[in-house]
Amino acid sequence: MNGRLRASLEYAAALLLLAFAWWYASGPMAMPHYLLPSPQSVVATLWDLLQDGQLLPHVAFTVKNIVLGLVIGAVLGVALAYLLFKISGLAEVLEGPLVVLQTAPKIALAPLIIIWFGLGLTAKIVLIVSLVFFPVFAGALAGLRAIDSRLHDLADLLHLSPLQRLVNIDLPASLPGIFVGVKIGAIQALVGAILAEWMSGAQGLGYMMTFATATYKTPMLFGAVLLTALIGMAMHAVLNETEARFLSWNTPDEP
Repeated sequence: MNGRLRASLEYAAALLLLAFAWWYASGPMAMPHYLLPSPQSVVATLWDLLQDGQLLPHVAFTVKNIVLGLVIGAVLGVALAYLLFKISGLAEVLEGPLVVLQTAPKIALAPLIIIWFGLGLTAKIVLIVSLVFFPVFAGALAGLRAIDSRLHDLADLLHLSPLQRLVNIDLPASLPGIFVGVKIGAIQALVGAILAEWMSGAQGLGYMMTFATATYKTPMLFGAVLLTALIGMAMHAVLNETEARFLSWNTPDEP
């Protein structure tokens, strides 16, 4: 069986098992509805929100923030990693402070970011970028440092310009590390978007969760969590497919 097909089937089986456990706990086990609403009530709530035109704007707002933050954070992470790779001595100066900044809990920094940048979109994007940047930076730097030195010798032999080296050698050869960082960063972007919407704003799935919790609308809360998980799964699938297309040369042969 094809490896990717097998992984998809295993993924689907795990989701079905989880859905069955949810149905069983909320049905035959008769857990209180306010603690664990049934899948049917959650789907019905989401359908009503969709019919009322309330759901899609929240989903679109969250997805937009995730994509913007992921793209900006990834570009900044790769760019700084490349600078540290190319400029000798710069890594010794900057790597320490970057690690210190990364260890600071972002949930503690979130109120400061809101104070500095306000309650609008800018603060949300800054928070997401702060979560995305380091995984992509670390993955890109590791990928760049793992490039075979013979490729650099070949570039010298061919008298490639800095731009030609970047496009033809450095970026392609470091893509495995970059994709590792981007896939971790994508999950961080999702977490950051929800956290930012919890902290401020009146739109997005994070806001839906806050509103549902405050008003004891458990089916809406579960629906927002379910949609967040589906967005995360969709991002993971898109990134896996993109990685497979760009790194077909790096896929090990199946026995």
